Amino acid sequence: MSPTIRAQVVPVSDIAAAKAVYTALYGEPHTDTPYYVGFDAGGFEVSLAPGDTSGGPVAYADVDDLEAARQALLDAGATERTPPQPIGPEARVCVLDDADGNAIGLRGK
Repeated sequence: MSPTIRAQVVPVSDIAAAKAVYTALYGEPHTDTPYYVGFDAGGFEVSLAPGDTSGGPVAYADVDDLEAARQALLDAGATERTPPQPIGPEARVCVLDDADGNAIGLRGK
């Protein structure tokens, strides 16, 4: 399976203020918590999460094998921004940077 980008996480400093802006664009969120607000943008997930805004939004590619994809990127010269961490019972994410510091998000098992 070829990696497919299905989600983007936007780090925000004020989730309530950001939610108002994104709700004006996408309508009511399907998930609304203090640590995550999710919108369905025509089958693409746009999410808001409190965090460090200096790195900008991260698009996540869905991969079958997170460890294998992560290692392939590291072997090719990427560096790790955030190590794999669980986001659900059967899903984990990590973020790597390319040589120019651009984020590459991976989501998988």
